Amino acid sequence: MDFRFDIIVEYFPFFMKGMGLTILMSVIGVLMGCILGFFIALGKMSSVWIVRLPFVWYINFLRGTPLLVQLFLFHYAVLPTVIGETTPVISVIVTLSLNSSAYVAEIFRAGLQSIDKGQAEAAHSLGMNKFQVMRHVLLPQAFKRSIPPLGNEFIVLLKDSSLGAMIAAQEILYWGRAASGQYLRVWEPYLMVALLYLILTLGLTYLLNYIERRFDVK
Repeated sequence: MDFRFDIIVEYFPFFMKGMGLTILMSVIGVLMGCILGFFIALGKMSSVWIVRLPFVWYINFLRGTPLLVQLFLFHYAVLPTVIGETTPVISVIVTLSLNSSAYVAEIFRAGLQSIDKGQAEAAHSLGMNKFQVMRHVLLPQAFKRSIPPLGNEFIVLLKDSSLGAMIAAQEILYWGRAASGQYLRVWEPYLMVALLYLILTLGLTYLLNYIERRFDVK
């Protein structure tokens, strides 16, 4: 097979630039997803059905529709209507954040509901109010139990950020498509794209394994 390394050498700076943008969009997406997901999880756990209903359908919509469709909707319709003008990077970050929040909400909900109710009742009997029980008893344990699925969600989000190439966000796949279009070659640019994503996901996997050992997650 005729493998042209010169294409990879020429586009290497662009691939590095795209790698940085991929990491940035993924980190912001997962952080915003965690913040939003926490409050959405609390909303879905409400005992009042009229309060719970919008959170249930928020999660249903974002988990039940393709991420690429959501990206097109936010980039071409929702964000231009709401803020007037958007960029591909902003659209990707907003879409990843909202999509991730739906999955993170379910992770947090499962983590909170997995804790024995007796612990909350015991804390109440000691004089703690609801906020104190959540802050000192439930959240630390729920967070610890949520670390493995949150790590998986981060890895999925990292790979899903490649959809940003469909709206010209200049991440890794965008530059792979650019190199492929310029030289009409497939192997070199897309093997490089695959290699960079593999490096990112393996690095993240090792980092998450360290965090799990650090928090003694079992």
